[in-house]
Formats: sequence, C-alpha cells, structure tokens
Amino acid sequence: MDTIDKASKSAHEAFDKIADAGSHAADALGEKGRELKNAEQELMENCCGYVRKNPMTSLGIAAAAGFLLSRLLSSR
Repeated sequence: MDTIDKASKSAHEAFDKIADAGSHAADALGEKGRELKNAEQELMENCCGYVRKNPMTSLGIAAAAGFLLSRLLSSR
C-alpha cells in the first residue's frame, strides 16, 4: 500500500506541475494576444489615416500591388 500511495502522490505532484505550467503558458499567450490585437488596431488606424490624407497615392499603390500580384500568380 505504501508504494501505491507514493506513486499516487508523485502522479498528483506531476499533474499539478503540468497544470501550473499550462496555466502560466496560457496567461503569457493571452498577454501576447492582447498586444498583437492592439498593434493591429493601431496599424489599421494609421493605414486609414494615410488613405484619407493621400487618396490618389493610395489608389496608385493599390493598383501597382494588384498588377504585381497578378503577374506573380499568373506566371507559368
């Protein structure tokens, strides 16, 4: 019985360590996710502001990017 109790205790300790590590990793990923979301929102605001200030330049950039993408994707 003593061996079974020791094995059970060791298994519980190992499970607790794994659960703690998983919780810590989830917290870290959650924080990084929030940072990425904030960076995305800031980038979108900057892009929208640029397009509002420079509509013709933005149209030219979009046309050039579309042309380049079509050339890259259609080259056989």
